Amino acid sequence: MLVLFETPAGYAIFKAKKKLEALTPADANLEQSLKLKHFHKFEDTTEALAAATASIEGKCSKGLKKLLKNIVSSDVQEELAVADAKLGSVIKEKFGISCNASREVQELMRGIRLQMNTLVTAISEDDMRKMALGLAHSLSRYKLKFSPDKVDTMIVQAISLLDDLDKELNNYVMRCREWYGWHFPEMGKIVTDNTAYVRTVKMMGVRTKCATTDFSSCLPEEVEEELKAAAEISMGTEVSDEDITNIHHLCDQILEINDYRAQLSDYLKSRMQAIAPNVTVLVGEMVGARLIAHAGSLINLAKHPASTVQILGAEKALFRALKKKHNTPKYGLLYHASLVGQCGAKHKGKIARVLAAKTALASRVDALSEESRTDVGVEHRQIVERRVQFCNDGVVHAISGTGKAKAKADKVEIKAETSGYNAATDSTLATTTPEKKKKKRKREEVDDDSTLATPTPEKKKKKRKREEVDDDSTLATPTPEKKKKKRKREAVDDEA
Repeated sequence: MLVLFETPAGYAIFKAKKKLEALTPADANLEQSLKLKHFHKFEDTTEALAAATASIEGKCSKGLKKLLKNIVSSDVQEELAVADAKLGSVIKEKFGISCNASREVQELMRGIRLQMNTLVTAISEDDMRKMALGLAHSLSRYKLKFSPDKVDTMIVQAISLLDDLDKELNNYVMRCREWYGWHFPEMGKIVTDNTAYVRTVKMMGVRTKCATTDFSSCLPEEVEEELKAAAEISMGTEVSDEDITNIHHLCDQILEINDYRAQLSDYLKSRMQAIAPNVTVLVGEMVGARLIAHAGSLINLAKHPASTVQILGAEKALFRALKKKHNTPKYGLLYHASLVGQCGAKHKGKIARVLAAKTALASRVDALSEESRTDVGVEHRQIVERRVQFCNDGVVHAISGTGKAKAKADKVEIKAETSGYNAATDSTLATTTPEKKKKKRKREEVDDDSTLATPTPEKKKKKRKREEVDDDSTLATPTPEKKKKKRKREAVDDEA
């Protein structure tokens, strides 16, 4: 049986004089049971690093392939003992050599490692120790994926400098407005943009030159006309040429800082796209850079849970709320993200929580992934945008679970209401009469028969008899006494 053993200096192949079961790693003299057949020394640290990384990933390096072809292939009938089962499967697939990576082999490898100085005599102990140290450093750099494109220290410094430039630029602009406002106070309300104000002051100088100066390069036409009209009736004080010179120097400083700020902002965007593309897609360059700077590095941000990412930047408010037993803050730096700003004030905390969860996942992908792709960031941004849309539309139920069941029920109801055209209702054939209608018709026929057979009621007979009696009485009644007396009076009057 052959034994493949990897050292920091190269590959060693031993030939076992005994069977595997008879080899005991606790033996003090393994050199009696194992014989060094061949030793392949690495030429430099690069080859050693390539061999170490290949063995970690379960692959065959170029040096190992060459060694197996030349040395081991001649003894195909022999079984090869290897430390890694994945490497054994690859060797068996490519070279057809049966490999063994059992527990006994692992114990044998441990014994060889303990007695490596006596078994491998091609290299001294000091050289082996130096090679092991160099390989450890190289392997550590490889595991950390050390690359100038992945250095997030530049992002931390750039965003800090950008914030400092914003503060200084704001102070300079306010000083310029206050200084020049003594000479032309009306201009502060007419020109509201800071950069346009500084450019206008530099072009105009004294306000008496306003009428003859062309401001088309920095001001709109309406604002230019209003500025020229205000310059003629301005209430400002007069200034000397030396004052205007100093104001112009201040304007030059402001414009230079503004140009450098724009350049630094573009640099920060490009670095964020290279180092943290998924975080950039989710929260933007500025917010993502501030999160990385606040956490210290991208690795530290990836280690934070979503609840910590949500309140990064609001630590003072958090501890004050815990101390006074008030409500804790719902968001920190994430408040400035565009997705949080798209929803109403009522749902900002909910969207900040969802966005923090997706940002935590995206930061882990950016920090630990080998490929810089934005698939995770784009997918998570779509999920957050969908949640923002639900909150803005007033839908507060969950997307999954009962929310899906409810949506399906609503769809079924809509389909039932808008039923299609039923052609069976156009049939002219006589349909069978229901039982209820038959009973109703029978009742109507019975009622008709009863009305025909019923005699005249007694009340009607009595009424007719009374009417006949009344007619007879009206015919036989004499003239009333009042009329007779009246006739007598008339006769007496005539005689008189």
